[in-house]
Amino acid sequence: MTKKRTENILKILGNEVFPGTSTTINFNIAKLYTSTKVEIPIIIERSKIPGPTVLITGGIHGDEINGVEVVRQIIAKKINKPVKGSIICIPVLNVFGFLNMNRFFPDGRDLNRVFPGTKNGSLASRFAYQFINEILPAVDLCLDFHTGGASRFNAPHIRVDPKNEKLIKLAKIFNTSFILHSKNLEGSYRATCAKKGKDILLFEGGKSQNSSKEIAVEGVHGVMRVLDHFEMLDDIFEIPKPPAASIVIKKSAWMRARYSGLLHIKIPIGKHVEKGEILATITDPYGKMRHVVKAVNEGYVINVNEAPIVYKGDAIFRITRELGNE
Repeated sequence: MTKKRTENILKILGNEVFPGTSTTINFNIAKLYTSTKVEIPIIIERSKIPGPTVLITGGIHGDEINGVEVVRQIIAKKINKPVKGSIICIPVLNVFGFLNMNRFFPDGRDLNRVFPGTKNGSLASRFAYQFINEILPAVDLCLDFHTGGASRFNAPHIRVDPKNEKLIKLAKIFNTSFILHSKNLEGSYRATCAKKGKDILLFEGGKSQNSSKEIAVEGVHGVMRVLDHFEMLDDIFEIPKPPAASIVIKKSAWMRARYSGLLHIKIPIGKHVEKGEILATITDPYGKMRHVVKAVNEGYVINVNEAPIVYKGDAIFRITRELGNE
C-alpha cells in the first residue's frame, strides 16, 4: 500500500474506511436491561478525491426531532454523497433519549453537558469520551442540529462564539434567518470542539417533540450552501438562494409572564416588533381576567413559548436587544 493511500484512510472506532467507499459503522454504546444491544448507525460517504471531512449530527437531545429530520433528509436526498472529501452523518446521537422522547441519557444526565467525558464515568460521560476520542479526530467541520427545549420554539439560527471570526463567516455562508452571538457552554459538544480546534456550527430551530417542515428546509439548505462552499456538493443539486442575508444578533433577552394563566400567542416567530406591540394575551380559565402582553423593546422575536398554560415568571418571548452591523 502506498503512503498516499494510507494517509487517505479514514479511521473511526477501529474501522478503516477507504476513499470512494460507502459504509455504515454501528457504534455499540451499551445494552438494555434485556441484554439487547443499543447501537448508533454512523453513515459514511467518501469521494475518491481528497477534501474536508464534515460530520453532521442530530439528536444529542433525544426529543429534538427537527435535528434528526434535517440529517435524515440529507441522507435520503443523497446530499451526503460528496464529490470531494467525506461526509459522516449521525442522525440520532442519543438513542436512549430518542426512544423515550426526552433529552437525557438513562443516568439522568444531559449528554450536551458532560463533554469531553471520562473513560470510566457515567454512561453519558463514557459515550461522550468515546465520541470525542474515536470519531471527532477524523473530522474537520461539525454541523450540529438542535431545537428549543420544552415548548419553546426557536426561530432558525446559528449560534457562534462572537470571538471566532472564521465561524461567523461560515455561519453567513450557511445563511439561515439569524446568527446569534453565543459563548460556548462548559461541558457542551460545541465547547469541546473549540478546545480541540474543530470548527463547529450549531443550528437551532423549532421545538422539542415536534417536527417542522419549514425548519427542516432551512437546515438542509444551509448544509447544502456550506458543502457547496467547500466544493463538496454534486452539480446535480441547485444551490438554494436565501431570501436575505442572516441577521446578526449580539444581545437578546427573555420577557417573562407577569400573570399565570392560558397563553394566547398573537405574533409569528421571527417577527420584527415595535416597543408596545401586542404579542400575546394571558387569561384565566373563567373568562374574568385578560392581561395583554406587550413588547418591552423593539426587536426580532427569536423564541416563543408555545405552552398553552404558563405560570407567573415563565419565559414567554425572547427578543433581540442589539444587532450586529456586519
